[in-house]
Amino acid sequence: MTLLHAVLARNDATASENKIHDDEVARRYGFGGGLVPGVTVYGYLTWAPARRWGVEWLERGTITARFEKPVYDGDLVEVRGVEEGSGLVLTALARDGVVCATGTAGLADGATFDLAALVTAPVPDPADRPPAAADTLAPGTVLGTLSRRWDAADRSQYVELVGDDLDLYERLGAAHPGALIRAANSVLSSSVRLGPWIHVASATQLLGLVRDGDLVTTYGRVVDRFERKGHQFVELDVWSVVGDRPVMAVRHTAIYEPRLVTSSPST
Repeated sequence: MTLLHAVLARNDATASENKIHDDEVARRYGFGGGLVPGVTVYGYLTWAPARRWGVEWLERGTITARFEKPVYDGDLVEVRGVEEGSGLVLTALARDGVVCATGTAGLADGATFDLAALVTAPVPDPADRPPAAADTLAPGTVLGTLSRRWDAADRSQYVELVGDDLDLYERLGAAHPGALIRAANSVLSSSVRLGPWIHVASATQLLGLVRDGDLVTTYGRVVDRFERKGHQFVELDVWSVVGDRPVMAVRHTAIYEPRLVTSSPST
């Protein structure tokens, strides 16, 4: 079985503090223009498993996503979910078949989550954030704890952004997992001061629904920091809970300091 979905990409982050979404700045790093956020492309990929398993996937599903090539504003993105074994192999293609993102999705049994291990940390004032560096992103560093209350307006706005035509979220009164993953970005950017940076991968375990009116608290901790091909990477573990009920666990990877390039823009 192959599931197919198409969406017209929109860069909703042009005014973001992260200037990798700005055309002029992104070109300095070798791109053809401002990047559509990885968390938005992640949202495109969720269509296939949500279509395949419905509410069961929102309650105990898994999804991995890796962003291979940039998606630009105005790209027509085709999402493919191909059944393989008990799961789906995911692909997002744009610009005449360029593979922009890959991943997998499935259902999990018996996920464990130790709420007692979560550590709360204050979020610094934006002006007081330390710069992202080896010491401020050392493994074990606890990032600032964020809380947000979700409502129907949040849901409808995000579903419209990612062109999701499933009635699942409206019917359940539940937040889209692509909207929830944005908290992983926010935990990082609220804790340290970043220049242009790039979300490159996420591996997610969904653990329960976030319904209208729920207050979601998100915790984060650095698990690794490393250099590869001139890029500086950071990996985070991020957990989201509603009260004493876990709803999401993520291993989130980002390039917090990309190398500058002088070659022609990538496709």
